[in-house]
Amino acid sequence: MRKLIYAINITLDGCCDHTTGIPDDELMRYYTQMMREADLLVYGRKTYQLMVPYWPDVEKCQDDRETDIEFARAFNACKMVVFSRSLEPVEEGKTRIVRSDLREEIVRLKQEAGKDIFVGGADLPAQLMQLGLIDEYRVVIMPVLAGKGRRLFEDTTLSETKRLKLVESKIFKSGCVALRYLKQ
Repeated sequence: MRKLIYAINITLDGCCDHTTGIPDDELMRYYTQMMREADLLVYGRKTYQLMVPYWPDVEKCQDDRETDIEFARAFNACKMVVFSRSLEPVEEGKTRIVRSDLREEIVRLKQEAGKDIFVGGADLPAQLMQLGLIDEYRVVIMPVLAGKGRRLFEDTTLSETKRLKLVESKIFKSGCVALRYLKQ
């Protein structure tokens, strides 16, 4: 069975705004390697619209850093499922809009053959966490105090405490720390 992996960057004070990071080459190589472990990305509308067309355009233009281009290639190699009630259908053959039951669709996707599934963003992963469907959490903590912005899981309520097991950690030269947790 495929694993559903939640990957996110946060600041030390818990902000998950995508503009407050430190995307140096070492970190981009880490993200690229991680992205190559998946063949399916699951997003809500907001995260999808942040990622597409940005990363497809990076690969096409070839003017960015080589590490950004390599990440774009890994990103663009994945299929996407977008959960949205308002997003118009997309013509791109690799993206499918889903308007049906979240739990049912994720369980079905996890049972399909393939590599791991990554989910990104904040709202959709919070729902998946509440449903107990996330198998692994990969969090990169940036050595930044944002002081404002959306906090990770700020409006999420769980019926019970979820225990996680730390299975890997990595410290980058930039001071970023990557943590990998498995659901217990």
